[in-house]
Amino acid sequence: MELLIFGHSGRAVLFFPTRMARFFDYENWRIVESLQNQLYSGELQLFCVDSIDSESFYNWHVHPEVRIKRHLQYEDYILNEVMPLMRVKNDGDLFEVAGCSMGAYHAINLALKHPWLFKKAVCMSGRYDLTLRLQDFKDLFDGYYNQDIYFNMPMQYVANMHEAHTLNSIRQIEIILAIGETDPFLQNNKDFSDLLWHKGISNRLHIWGDYAHRPRYWRQMVQLYL
Repeated sequence: MELLIFGHSGRAVLFFPTRMARFFDYENWRIVESLQNQLYSGELQLFCVDSIDSESFYNWHVHPEVRIKRHLQYEDYILNEVMPLMRVKNDGDLFEVAGCSMGAYHAINLALKHPWLFKKAVCMSGRYDLTLRLQDFKDLFDGYYNQDIYFNMPMQYVANMHEAHTLNSIRQIEIILAIGETDPFLQNNKDFSDLLWHKGISNRLHIWGDYAHRPRYWRQMVQLYL
């Protein structure tokens, strides 16, 4: 597993890539460049991790149970290898998580399941229930369902959250959602924002003009929200 680190100090951001993208794509798309002032000044440090979506959610050659198991192995890697590395490279306690498209799903899912690790989650152009069919975007588990899938679909498990300690920890996270007004995931973002508010979890939903599901928009979003 490879990753890239940009910056030397400041708020440490775990940055998940888009669907089946690579750890270097945010640099290639000049999203990292758009944050150069914060990176050079020591305000921000980015940890751009790699993706295994092609081995998990988008691996049509294996059973859906295997897909979600592979995702859980990826989550273990993030928690047990990447997060310790972040603590070695950054001695602060201002850890944040962010992502675009599928990366937004990864970001909020990790933050909600491990809220004590992060103070902020920035989710751009994401969808938060991968079992839903949204226009041309299919159910990534082909109708299959089990407990592992349930506990990794934020729209589903947040709806049934009642444990006070967990909810109070989540309420400490600054949550930002950004989505384009013609993005197929728009309604999912509205529903997710409403669900969070229903659970007493404050969040900010920013609706951008147009589709806004492209690097040129994400370059602007990270400047505003990271």
